[in-house]
Amino acid sequence: MSDTSIADLFAQHQFLRDLSERHRMILASGARSFTAEPGQVLARERENAHTFFLIRAGHVALESALSGSDGLLIQKVGPGEIVGWSWLVEPHKWQFTCRAVDSVEGISFDAEWLRDLCDRDESLGYRLLKQLVTVITQRLANTRRHLAELHCGTHAR
Repeated sequence: MSDTSIADLFAQHQFLRDLSERHRMILASGARSFTAEPGQVLARERENAHTFFLIRAGHVALESALSGSDGLLIQKVGPGEIVGWSWLVEPHKWQFTCRAVDSVEGISFDAEWLRDLCDRDESLGYRLLKQLVTVITQRLANTRRHLAELHCGTHAR
């Protein structure tokens, strides 16, 4: 991918849309395209978080392992969303297993490179952190709604 095409993709991606052109160009220098086939694991719970993913197409299931069972689906994310904030928070371990539900296309970043970049460019780091907090807040709200639905469904039986 050329810098121009990545910059165009960045302007279209919900997570990066509000960043300045300068910040998007800086990020473009470390961006890599990726694809994943249905069932392919992008990350495993409790393993080192080496990558940050921007999803352009397809869906990724965020799962958590329970003893004696396959992964419990926590949430599904799709185009315009992200996978992973564990790259930013020590000890940099994935909190969920992330599995492609269908064919996925996106952009990825090396976590070490991204952490170093955020340390060197505090303005960019602050902007990314604000975007991540927004995503975390939305996902917690979605999880709370899902738990309430489960709880109400259990008591309604």
